[in-house]
Amino acid sequence: MKNTGRVSALFLLLTLGTLNLWAHNGYKNPILRGFNPDPSICRVGDDFYLVTSSFEYFPGLPIYHSKDLVNWEQIGHCLNRDSQLPLHKAPASGGLYAPSLRYHNGLFYVICTNVSGGGNFYCTAKKPTGPWSEPIWVNIDSIDPDIFWDEDGKTYFVTQGNEGIRITEIDIETGKVLGPEHLVWGGIGGRFPEAPHIYKKDGYYYLLLGEGGTEYAHSATIGRSRNLLGPYESCPLNPIITHCNRAGQGNIIQGVGHADFIQAQDGSWWAVFLGFRVTQQFAYYHILGRETFLAPIDWPKDGWPQVNGNGTVSLDMKVPTLPNHPFNKKPERIHFDQEKLGFEWQFLRNPIRENYSLNERKGWLRMNTASYTLNDTDAISLICRRQTEHDFEAATFLEFISSDVNEEAGMTLIQNNTHHYDLFIRKEQNQYIVQLRVKIGSHEYIAAEKPIKSNQIKLKIIGEPLHYTFYYAEDNSNQYKQLGILDTRYLSTEVAGGFTGVMIGLYTSSNGKPSKAKVYYDWFDYIVQ
Repeated sequence: MKNTGRVSALFLLLTLGTLNLWAHNGYKNPILRGFNPDPSICRVGDDFYLVTSSFEYFPGLPIYHSKDLVNWEQIGHCLNRDSQLPLHKAPASGGLYAPSLRYHNGLFYVICTNVSGGGNFYCTAKKPTGPWSEPIWVNIDSIDPDIFWDEDGKTYFVTQGNEGIRITEIDIETGKVLGPEHLVWGGIGGRFPEAPHIYKKDGYYYLLLGEGGTEYAHSATIGRSRNLLGPYESCPLNPIITHCNRAGQGNIIQGVGHADFIQAQDGSWWAVFLGFRVTQQFAYYHILGRETFLAPIDWPKDGWPQVNGNGTVSLDMKVPTLPNHPFNKKPERIHFDQEKLGFEWQFLRNPIRENYSLNERKGWLRMNTASYTLNDTDAISLICRRQTEHDFEAATFLEFISSDVNEEAGMTLIQNNTHHYDLFIRKEQNQYIVQLRVKIGSHEYIAAEKPIKSNQIKLKIIGEPLHYTFYYAEDNSNQYKQLGILDTRYLSTEVAGGFTGVMIGLYTSSNGKPSKAKVYYDWFDYIVQ
């Protein structure tokens, strides 16, 4: 009996231990939610760092940090000076494309393309938080660049050309091109072979790329060669990541591809890659933009990588993970009482800095009213943050100091300058009104409006997968009144086009006329339902 008791106790301890182990396994995709496409990753010791594309938004190229590949915290941007990132009049989905993040000989490197000015470049920093150097330009006409250091000490630029992937030797100190461009592989025949990354493993050069266009037919494919310049043989499992097949049919995650690999400190391998969540199963449109997903990699004896078994992923990943290292959760309410805006806030293109102040009225954000409108590709008065979930609530309280009927201030849901919904206050004769405006391509109209008693108002937007609902409350009350309901799909990528996602913004405009109006924002709420 005593022995049986010991065995039972041991079995119980082992069972509890196993349950506890599995309680710390698994994670939720995506790991970076909302508009965070084209991820690239590196590891330094026990720390992981990741960068994503930012297109026409400023500052450019957000940098994230993690200890476990699952929990991430933004620690800065690579490009936060106008001299580094000229975005004047950059069109929607212009600007910065497909960065890579690498670490070599004590320096971090971010490699990228500014399609709106300058072309290919890389910046360096001793710490991922910066400061980052001015861009070092590389005179290679292509996009999606990466840097690869071979064992002989030579440095190569790896880029996308029209025919496929090119490899070119460069001088890492100056960016000078040292040799011809070598076309090494065109992929497996999908359109737009792009996003190349090279890894050296077990005597092979592995060349990973995206194919199929960054849409529903997107994928990741891989080839390998004993020689850097090829020829490359295609993996028999290609595409190694895709939902454009029967296995991915009906998955709420679509458009997966554009991947990067990383080996963790415990020897495990992982892929980060982009994808997007559709609004609901089989409702094929998406509004959040392309996001960053994570999947495990196995390397069987044949040496070809297998991503999560069959190349697909799910929202709920039940796989072993590294020890959990979560970060503190961001507060739901921003009080604008800090010296600087948080990293989550973005400007559209290079901002006119004197139009913003956190010091004029302590605890409030002051914005000067610019003449540019949300329809313009210019330095509009706007700060915005990513919509990260289909179900959310965003709200603010503002005071608008205005004297002209052309002036307005409020909130916007903006996909680009031709597709946005605006909830705002403006003055009309001797009273203020709150309006809901729709801008969809060439169509623009006021969907609803109501008179209000003063220039102080609360605005609120509630998001659901298929609808946005817009509310207002006069003065500082909590008696919200519904102003209107609009479909989400008109802000989707399928309707609006482009490579970004819906951003939730605070803005002010005088609609083309000089203005001395200003708006004060007391707080901003972003609550995930």
